[in-house]
Amino acid sequence: MSGETMRQSASSAERAARAALSAVTEPGDKVVALRVRDTGAEATWHAICGGDDALDRTHVLRRRAAQVDGADLLERAEQAGLRYLCPGEPGWPAPLDVMAVTLDYAEPVPPPLGLWLVGDGDLAALAESAVAIVGSRNCSRYGERVASDLGTDLALAGWTVVSGAAFGVDAAAHRGALAVGGTTVAVLASGVDVPYPRTHAQLLERIAAEGLVVSEVPPGSRPMRAWFLERNRIIAALSAGTVVVEAAPRSGALSTAAWTQKLSRETLVVPGPITSALSAGCHTLVRNGAATLVTSVGDVLEAVGRLGTAAPADPEAEARPIDVLRPAQRKVREVMIAGAVETAAGLAGRTGLAASTVDPALRELAAGGWITRVDGGWRLGATISPPENRT
Repeated sequence: MSGETMRQSASSAERAARAALSAVTEPGDKVVALRVRDTGAEATWHAICGGDDALDRTHVLRRRAAQVDGADLLERAEQAGLRYLCPGEPGWPAPLDVMAVTLDYAEPVPPPLGLWLVGDGDLAALAESAVAIVGSRNCSRYGERVASDLGTDLALAGWTVVSGAAFGVDAAAHRGALAVGGTTVAVLASGVDVPYPRTHAQLLERIAAEGLVVSEVPPGSRPMRAWFLERNRIIAALSAGTVVVEAAPRSGALSTAAWTQKLSRETLVVPGPITSALSAGCHTLVRNGAATLVTSVGDVLEAVGRLGTAAPADPEAEARPIDVLRPAQRKVREVMIAGAVETAAGLAGRTGLAASTVDPALRELAAGGWITRVDGGWRLGATISPPENRT
């Protein structure tokens, strides 16, 4: 066997071992991650199969391993149109590499063994300029609006929006980016072929078409409660910073903030009403000096942007696409919710405008590419050109 063939064979064996380990170990297992870093995945797999007590004192992993074939798992995933990406391979995002370094720290952030992907996007390229947006599943209308607007504005600025595809803030952030043709990455606690929540199956299809759906657990895996918290470390690691829009004192979004801090990335929070329990966790982060308060995409980019590439604009001088709209057009556009099908009657009620004003505003917004006519009403769409400002 030639040297090149041996290297290819070893690479295939290592990939198969990582895939197999992802099926038998728990996400974020620090002991396994350290052994893989020091000896390689193939040696770690053989140790588990051989009953290594240091790795598997109760032999739970060994019993699971008896039912798993890594090479077969990879083959079946490929047949289903899924990809498996391992550290060091083309497309592996550099921001994740720091996770292996933290294994020597008192509070490590264990790296994933690999990542299962749906979509044709290049994860390395998408992670070069990425911001995470997380928050409450039971968010308020205010939180949903802020998350959607931040997702839209970040996408328009050329940044990737990373989140977890959950109800509430996550979904709003994804939809905000998608509404303007931006790229977004969803990191799941389930297999990439298991939409969770199930009602977000269509949303996840759109994310995969425009960006990527990612998970460290193998295809077919149903989510476990603990996996959501471990999933959050990957959201944090893929991003230059994390924006927490709304978070109650015990919100899972705060775990993403904690992982972000351990990785020395920017932790940012959006303020809310002081009477809102949904914003109490955000306010506590700021009060404790653990996060920076942000109120606009300019604040976010100032915090996470590279030197000289994302200086905040003067708010008095900044020209935004939405500024070209007439007051009625702008008011209608601003109350529309990303991903929702809006009716003229509903928009008239929320804006306080007369139907005779809302109807032409909708047609003009559609002519400019701001919104799209769909069955049952209107939906936000990518900006193409300013609508005609008729007098």
